[in-house]
Amino acid sequence: MRKGLIARLLIVVFVQPPQPVEAGAFATEVTQILNHGQLIMQYLRQGEQLANEIKMLEDMLRNVKPLPGQTFGPIAADINALARIVQGGQALAYSLGNLDAVFRRTYPGYGYNANAYYTNYRSWSQTSLDTTLGALRAAGLQGQQLQSEQSVLNSLRGMAQTSDGRMQAIQVLGQINEQQVQQLMKLRELMMADMSSKQAYQATVIQREAAGEAASEKFFTFRPNTPDGMTYKSGWR
Repeated sequence: MRKGLIARLLIVVFVQPPQPVEAGAFATEVTQILNHGQLIMQYLRQGEQLANEIKMLEDMLRNVKPLPGQTFGPIAADINALARIVQGGQALAYSLGNLDAVFRRTYPGYGYNANAYYTNYRSWSQTSLDTTLGALRAAGLQGQQLQSEQSVLNSLRGMAQTSDGRMQAIQVLGQINEQQVQQLMKLRELMMADMSSKQAYQATVIQREAAGEAASEKFFTFRPNTPDGMTYKSGWR
């Protein structure tokens, strides 16, 4: 553009038919033309500088433009749903507010009650089964939630491909990080449900052994109300 303008100025200067003027006047006219050429070049440089500044401003505005909408998963609702679903029946769910009291009432430890042994055994078995079922329900619910999570990932993938500027790219990255945190939270809940199931089974086994040992102790240390001189001792005689 600059070279074309200079060429047109030179054509105007040299192609026009010379006018009968004196040498001094001709030199003055040439000097004026050159001065005008320098002024035009200065204007061109200013125009280029202004165009660069406008481009920089457009780039700044694009980089600070936020996303029109952001996608976040319903982590609070999902966590609450998982916490509720593991509380079915007599399950020892990690989300119970009175878990300590329920555990101590279900598994009292070493002791024997002849009138309630089978009733207690039924309660221990049911507690272990319900806790295991709660862990399976939690896994099933998370399997159902994978569908909604896939739609969230598809939305984030589209945002990442169409983000325009640094601000939008940073916001997409922040949403991806938030999704990673949500997945870790759900994984922790599955681990807690699995731990609850395993510990309920372990507590049932230990309680059965403790109750059996307590019954054996009661048998071998039994003393009738009316002593007849007979006692029970462990081992063969």
